[in-house]
Amino acid sequence: MFHLQPDAIDRVIKNAINVMESSKYQMFEIAEASRLEKESLTRELEEIKHETSITIDLVDKLEKDYKRSRIRLTEVSRDFNKYREEDIKVAYEAAIAFQLQLTIAREKENNLKARRNDLQVRTKNVDKQVERAETIVSQMNVVLEYLSGDLNQVTRILESAKNRQLLGLKIILAQEEERKRIAREIHDGMAQTLANVVLRTEIAQRMLIKEDIPAVKEELVDLKGQVRGGLEEVRKIIFNLRPMALDDLGIVPTLRKYVQDCEEKYRIRTQFNLVGKQTRIPSGLEIAIFRLVQEALSNVIKHAKATFLSVELTLEPDQVQIYVVDNGVGFDVPQTEQKIAKGNNFGLLGMRERVELLEGTMIIDSAKDSGTKITMLIPIGGGAENKEENQNGQHGES
Repeated sequence: MFHLQPDAIDRVIKNAINVMESSKYQMFEIAEASRLEKESLTRELEEIKHETSITIDLVDKLEKDYKRSRIRLTEVSRDFNKYREEDIKVAYEAAIAFQLQLTIAREKENNLKARRNDLQVRTKNVDKQVERAETIVSQMNVVLEYLSGDLNQVTRILESAKNRQLLGLKIILAQEEERKRIAREIHDGMAQTLANVVLRTEIAQRMLIKEDIPAVKEELVDLKGQVRGGLEEVRKIIFNLRPMALDDLGIVPTLRKYVQDCEEKYRIRTQFNLVGKQTRIPSGLEIAIFRLVQEALSNVIKHAKATFLSVELTLEPDQVQIYVVDNGVGFDVPQTEQKIAKGNNFGLLGMRERVELLEGTMIIDSAKDSGTKITMLIPIGGGAENKEENQNGQHGES
């Protein structure tokens, strides 16, 4: 058994945290710069594509015009009795003019195509840079999260079993991935909408200065639609983080809406059944049940390849029963149980740990090509609720 010197370890960890914090923000700035470059390249690429399309149409038109001018020149040159020398000169000059225009247009088309191809390659490279930078920032966040705990916790981790260390890392990694997903949703959705709103507002302002009232009205109508779409996007993000309906209406209406939203979003037939009387249960237990169903449906959508899933909630005075059934590809239960025991199936492992924290049981019934049924039996009691709320207070919502 080796002896640890807390003060020395604490200094090393603090130095490491400072270096990594500095490096993380540098990587973040690189990622932001790459994103801005990508947006600029994307706009330029769209303009080049549009100009290329126009030039291709022009080349096609000039080729037809040049062909007709050559036919006309051949015709007047062949029949001297019918056409004058002036007619031949006009036909010849027209053919030369079309030939020159066609040559210039073809040259422009080739240059635009080369520029378009170059921009496409550069856009892909910048996209890869953004992805690499985000991955490095994510990995740094995982390490910082791990190092930022108190020294006693770090000491216990150093002395604990290897599988417990891996489980801790997986939990932190899962949290970081969730943060990354939320950040990407906001960046790709609301942030883009707000940037566009600012741009459209400036356009409307310039039109107002020019007193182009009809154009201002049209711009404001479009602006209103964009703001409404952005508001809907924010509501979806908030719902995924913590459904407000859970506090206001309870678990049953919230689950019913969530299942319906999954059907609309993922094009999968769903069914929600309530057995027993619709009633409110302890708040901590409602949160836990919602997260369990959310994780179960996420697993179905990601892995089961199902076309139908059902959620049944049975409310009894002393127990809640949850049944999630799908008609997907299924899996080998004993083999999966071994993976759960080793911590290799984090989705099901997290569900089982939540259920056990609530002093309940989880049963998995599945076979290959025969679908899956997950049964969760959770007692209703103050102890379970307090444990769950304590966990949420310590770790936050996942």
